[in-house]
Amino acid sequence: MPMPGLRRMDHVGFTVPDLDEAQDFLVDVLGCEYLYSLGPFRREEDDDWMLTHLNVHPRAEMVENRWFRCGDQAVFEVFHYAAPDQREGVPRNSDIGGHHVALYVEDLDAAIDHLRASGVHVLAGPTASTGPAEGNRWIYFLSPWGMQFELVSYPEGKRWDRERPGPSGWSA
Repeated sequence: MPMPGLRRMDHVGFTVPDLDEAQDFLVDVLGCEYLYSLGPFRREEDDDWMLTHLNVHPRAEMVENRWFRCGDQAVFEVFHYAAPDQREGVPRNSDIGGHHVALYVEDLDAAIDHLRASGVHVLAGPTASTGPAEGNRWIYFLSPWGMQFELVSYPEGKRWDRERPGPSGWSA
């Protein structure tokens, strides 16, 4: 049974070691729009709100978080935490909890050139997908703090979408 009332994704949240560096990257390199900031937020010594609501150490402090709009839809909630048990290693896609953020671009080659000219570490590629995703090209890149991002582009749609036109399929 599907979740009642589900309409769309609202935002993606991630934690960074340096909010100013993240803002520079998100705004100056990716072209996101800074929206607003919140914080700091911490709880009293005998309170477990942070643990029960956010699944972080009870004494964790959300020093600040900043909100950014990226393109027409994506909104990023970017956190800076201080926590007694904070891990500093960046998860890879192959790690449990590993992740990446994929951004759609109209011209993949121009976007790759822009990233490289901005000094961004771009991984090998681009790669052309096959099978149901045929028509898609993609490439990974790393943020200054090591988080994985991906650029994708499928201006003519993916094969799967082209074979299933309509409300749930791809359209120009």
